[in-house]
Parts: sequence; C-alpha cells; structure tokens
Amino acid sequence: MKTWQYALIVFIGGCCYGALSTFVKLAYSAGFTVTEVTGSQYLLGTLLIWMVALFSKKKKLTLPKIGKLLLSGIPIGLTGVFYYQSLQTLHASLAIIFLFQFVWIGSFFEWIFYKKKPTTGKVVSIGILVIGSIFAAGLIAESSGEITWQGTVWGLLSALTYTTFIFLSSSVEKDIPPVQKSAFLSTGGLITVLLLFPPTDLFHLPVLMGVAPYGLFLGLFGVALPPLLFSIGMPHIGPGLGTILTASELPVAVILSSLVLAENVSISQWLGVALILAGIVAGNVKMSKAKMKSVSLKSESVS
Repeated sequence: MKTWQYALIVFIGGCCYGALSTFVKLAYSAGFTVTEVTGSQYLLGTLLIWMVALFSKKKKLTLPKIGKLLLSGIPIGLTGVFYYQSLQTLHASLAIIFLFQFVWIGSFFEWIFYKKKPTTGKVVSIGILVIGSIFAAGLIAESSGEITWQGTVWGLLSALTYTTFIFLSSSVEKDIPPVQKSAFLSTGGLITVLLLFPPTDLFHLPVLMGVAPYGLFLGLFGVALPPLLFSIGMPHIGPGLGTILTASELPVAVILSSLVLAENVSISQWLGVALILAGIVAGNVKMSKAKMKSVSLKSESVS
C-alpha cells in the first residue's frame, strides 16, 4: 500500500469517532444512562472485533505480549471515561475543545519520544486545526458556558489518553496482524470501563435489548473499527501526522449533528469545518513533499 492509502485509513478512523457523539445523544434521549451506553458500547464492540479475529490471520502470542497489548488498550477506555466526566461540568462545545488538544499533543509526543521536531508546515497545520476547532465547536457563535477547573482537567486528560492511544497504535507490537492486535486493544479498553463504570443494569435483559442497537453502532465505530484502522495505518505514518488526520472527527460530528439531530449549525461552524479539513490537507501535502524528497535523496545516493 502507498503512504496516502495508510493516511486515508487513519483519516477514516478519525471519522468513526466523529459519528459517536450524535448517537450517544440519541441513546440519552431514549432514556439510557452513561453507564448503560458506555458499557454496551465497549462490551458489544469488543465482541464484534473478536468475532472477526476468530476468522482472520493470527499469530501465536506469549503471555507478556498479550499483557502488553491489554495494557495498551487502557487509554481507549480511559478516553471515554474522562470525556464523559468533563461533560458533567462543561458544555459540549467546551469539552470537545479540550479533547481536541490531541492534535498538538501528538506532535509533542513525537518530538519527545521519536526526537522528531515538528516542521514549520506541521506547526502551521496544527494552528489551522485549533482555530478551526474553536469555530466548529460554536464558541464564536454562541455562549459556551462557564469553564470549571474540574471539567478542564478531565477534558485535558481525555486529550492526553486519546493521544496515548494513537501513539501506542503506531508503536506497540507492529508485527501482530491488525485484527488480532485490535481485538486485544479493545479488550483492554473493555476491562478498564468495566472496572470504572460497572454496567450492572446490562444484566437485566430488557435494558440490554433496549440499549443494544445503540451499543452495536457505538461499539462498531468507537471500539472495533478505530483500533483496527489505526493499527493498520499508524505504523506507516507516525503519531504526529496521525493526530492531524484524526482531527476529521470534529467535522463529522458537526455534519451529523446537523443531518441526524437537525441541530442548527451556524455559518461560523461550517467555516470551522472547512478550516479543519484545510489543516488536514496542509499536513498531508507537507508529508507528501517530505516523502518525495526522501525518496529522491535515496535514489541519488544509490546512483
């Protein structure tokens, strides 16, 4: 596969996360609680990916490797837990801004752990994304509510764990088949959520049957697909560019809230969506030029 194809896979993984908020709101409006929605999401999502893993290519793993993968799945579960906590005291438009800080934290991680200093192009791209997120979240068009220190801390923690998830997807056990790797990562996330949010209500059949349609959708797009897509694409593009590509989640969230929930989306929010997409394109153009230059230098050295 070519680099742009891996980039597209990661971009789609970000889009999957963007679809979640709309259907979480639908589940809440149907009367289900945070614990029921979160529990069903991770339980059914993990079951889905394991059903696929049973019939896909697998590699024999040692107990230390399995343990490493399960631990690497913890940030998946923590991201949801922290983000839900931030929503307890912050308006959604503010909470998502704090979560969205992963776009620069990813490049910071790459600088610290991979010694790859962000290029000027990447810094410009991140700047466009952050400005676009402010517009897309509706902070310009309407009051965003009071900023609380509790909500701020939980929101920034969700950004940190989300970045950690992206970082681990690109670096942990690269030789393991993506579906098998995704299954263990999702299991780690499920264990984390079950420990923090025990979904005891799901043991009641009427509750489980009622929340199951929402849980299946959220599990597919929030638990099963993102780890799989990130496991395929991230090792080939790195966490720095990966966090830029996963910024696709916010435009998708805005578009679906307009189409599915019939929420009013202002012109400034559509401008924010356009800016985010422009920032993603800018980041990829810089990456493509860097790749081409690297290939050219290698060819010259060979000749």
